[in-house]
Amino acid sequence: MKYSIGKQVNRHGNFIVKHKNLSEKDHISQYFTNFASKISITYKVMTDKRRRNYQFFKLLTAVIVMCGILEASGQTERSASFNEKYSLKQVVVLSRHNIRSPMSGPESALGRITPHEWFRWSSAPSELSLRGGVLETMMGQYFRKWLVSEGLMQENELPEEGAMRFYANSMQRTIATAQYFSSGMLPVANASIEHHYSVGTMDPVFSPVITRDDEAFRQTVMQEICNRFGNGSAAGIGEAMRAQYTLLEDVLDLRQSAACQQGDTCSFKTDDSVITLTMGKEPSLKGSLSLACKAVDALVLQYYEEPDDSKAAFGHDLSPQDWQTLSTIKDYYGDVLFTSPTLSTNLAHPLLKEILAELKNEQRRFSFLCGHDSNLGSVLGALGWDDYSLPLSIEKTPIGAKLVIEKWKGTDGQEYVAMNMVYQSTDQLRQMPLLSLDNPPVVYSMELKGLEANDDGLYRMKDFEQHFTERIEANDATASSIRSTTYGSNRSAAAVYNLQGQRLDNDTQNAGIYIKNGQKVVLK
Repeated sequence: MKYSIGKQVNRHGNFIVKHKNLSEKDHISQYFTNFASKISITYKVMTDKRRRNYQFFKLLTAVIVMCGILEASGQTERSASFNEKYSLKQVVVLSRHNIRSPMSGPESALGRITPHEWFRWSSAPSELSLRGGVLETMMGQYFRKWLVSEGLMQENELPEEGAMRFYANSMQRTIATAQYFSSGMLPVANASIEHHYSVGTMDPVFSPVITRDDEAFRQTVMQEICNRFGNGSAAGIGEAMRAQYTLLEDVLDLRQSAACQQGDTCSFKTDDSVITLTMGKEPSLKGSLSLACKAVDALVLQYYEEPDDSKAAFGHDLSPQDWQTLSTIKDYYGDVLFTSPTLSTNLAHPLLKEILAELKNEQRRFSFLCGHDSNLGSVLGALGWDDYSLPLSIEKTPIGAKLVIEKWKGTDGQEYVAMNMVYQSTDQLRQMPLLSLDNPPVVYSMELKGLEANDDGLYRMKDFEQHFTERIEANDATASSIRSTTYGSNRSAAAVYNLQGQRLDNDTQNAGIYIKNGQKVVLK
C-alpha cells in the first residue's frame, strides 16, 4: 500500500502521515475516494447526480472499513534496524513554487468567462502570494527538523561554502519560494539564492523549450501525444475532458458570462486542440483545453486562498471530489504538453543534467532547485516515473510540491537512494497548520519503475544514476546544435548571456553588464 493512515512509515522508511486536523474517518474517506475513482466508478457532473455519487463514495468507504478491507500497515516510525544499517548523506530537492496569483489578471480572458468577481490577490499576476510565502517558510522549517533528526545538519546550521545550494529559476515566484524556504530551513545563515538572470527571465535550465528541429522528432512526439491522449488524433485530445468541461461551465456560470453574451465562448469544445512544436519555444496548445486550464488554474488557486468554500466556488456547493475533478483539466493539460516520452526527454534535458551533477557533487549535502510544475512533469516523464496519484491533494503535482531524492550510505559500503513527493495536503494549504515532525506534510513514496528495490525499499545509487545517464544520452544522441547552459559544480563552461537571457559569442560582447558563470560581469 502506497499510503498509510496515521503517523507511520512505509516500507521505504519514510514518514507517511495524516493531517492532524482531519479525523481518521475523513482520511479513510479521502483515500478510498481516490481508490474508487481509479477503478472507474463513473463520476457524474450534473448537480443532483454529483451529490448522490458523493454520498455513494462515503457509503462505499464505510462498507469497506466495516468489512475489514482496510489493511493496516502495522509499521512504526523508522525502525532501529533501519537506522543501524543506513545513514542519510545527501538530499536533492526539485521544488514547484508555492501559491502564486493567476498568470492573467481579472481583466483578461478570465474576467470574460464568468460573471463573478475573482479573488483579490495579495500579489501581482504570476507572483508569489503572502500565503505562499508563509507556507514555504513552514515547509523549510519542517525540512530543518527532519534533517536535524537524521544528523545531516545542525539546528542552527551555518553551512560551509558549497555544502548547500539554493538555485531558482529567475522568476519572482521561484526566487521568492527559494528565499522563504531557505529562511525556514536556515534561520540564522542568511542563505543566498542563486539565480542567473534578471527577474522575469526564464533560465535555460528551467525553461522547458524544444531543442530539436527535425521533422522525425516532431512526428514522433505528435504520434505519442495523440496515441496517449487523443485516441490517435489531436482532435480527440479534449474528448477525455468532456465531463470535466461540463462541471467547469457550471461553476463559472459560463452562459451568463460576457464571453457567451458576446457570442465568443458558451461552452468548451472537445475537438479544437491544436498543438505546436517549435524549436526554441515551449510546446504550446491552443483551443478550449488551454482556456479551460487557465480557468481551473485560477479557480484552484482561489480555493487555496479563499477561506469561504462558497465564495471560492462562485456560490456553488462543491465537494472535495468536485475540486479534484476540476483540477484534472489542469493536470491533463500539463501531461499532454510535458510528459510524452520523447518530448519530455528533450525538455527535461538541462534539469536532468543539473540534478545528476548535484548528486555526484561530493561536497554537497543539500540542494534546492526551484522551478515549476512543468519541470517536475517533464523530469518524471523523461524518467518514465510520471504515472502516480497523490492522496490528500486535488492536484497531481500540488502547489509547492517537492520531488525529494535522498542518498543513503549503507553499512555494506554501498550507496542507496529513495525518492519521495513531499507536499502540503489541500487541507494544510488552506488551513496552514504549523508543520513539525509530529504534524508533517504528506510524504508519498515514488515507485521507480525499471529499478529494483532492496528489502528496505531503497534503490542502488549506481542504478539510479545510470537511469539518469541513459535518459540524458537519449537526448544527446540526436540533439540539435542549440544547447542550454547549466550551472553548478564541476562546470567548465563559460558561456556569456545578457540580462535578457540571450547567449552571446565572445566577439560580440560590447560594454555593459553580462552574466558569466552565474555571476554579473561588467565590461567597460
